[in-house]
Amino acid sequence: MQKRDALYEGKAKILYATDDPNQVIQYFKDDATAFNAQKKGSIDDKGVMNNAISEVLFQLLEKEGIPTHFVERLNEREMLVRKLEIIPVEVVLRNVIAGSLAKRFGLPEGEALSRPVLEHYYKSDPLGDPMINEFHIRALGLARDDEMKEIEKLGFRINDILKEFFDQRGIILVDFKLEFGRHQGKILLGDEICPDTCRLWEKGSLEKLDKDRFRRDLGKVEEAYQEVCRRVCA
Repeated sequence: MQKRDALYEGKAKILYATDDPNQVIQYFKDDATAFNAQKKGSIDDKGVMNNAISEVLFQLLEKEGIPTHFVERLNEREMLVRKLEIIPVEVVLRNVIAGSLAKRFGLPEGEALSRPVLEHYYKSDPLGDPMINEFHIRALGLARDDEMKEIEKLGFRINDILKEFFDQRGIILVDFKLEFGRHQGKILLGDEICPDTCRLWEKGSLEKLDKDRFRRDLGKVEEAYQEVCRRVCA
């Protein structure tokens, strides 16, 4: 597969065109950002680990009937994926009170929710990805009603699959972000699934094994990513 010009560079990845107009190469960077890129840094080999973790999780989801953009991992830092028209609505699934949910409701982190919560956010870095609801999505024409119903159904199913997968490896899936896009008339899961996009806590100790270690200056950031990679890719 021939890698061509860069199409897009985000905070954590670069997308490159290929000689197939329906496929792109997704390159994983070591750059780390938090608080809408107000805090910037680097995590050694983060791109390598996130690429490997995402490959395993995309393959798991595909086996369970979830359509994704994943085609194959090309090397340590690059993944071949189907080209998507990204729907500008980020989907967050929450199983445990943490992060912005704790702040919004004045609740302590760590309490399990009685049922999963699904939230929508408008994908816009300049605006800080504000929280929106189905009425905003409909009024702004961000996605059709049938597309959002499919996305929500897929989101809850992905949550069930990943919760069980991580639980078997001694990790609590606290919450996580998903992005979806259109490809040849179908809705596919895109982006990545890794400690950048998931809150992952050690069962028992509740030690954080994700990007919160970078956000909150907790130290041992690389070690946390390495531990998740070891358990997921074993």
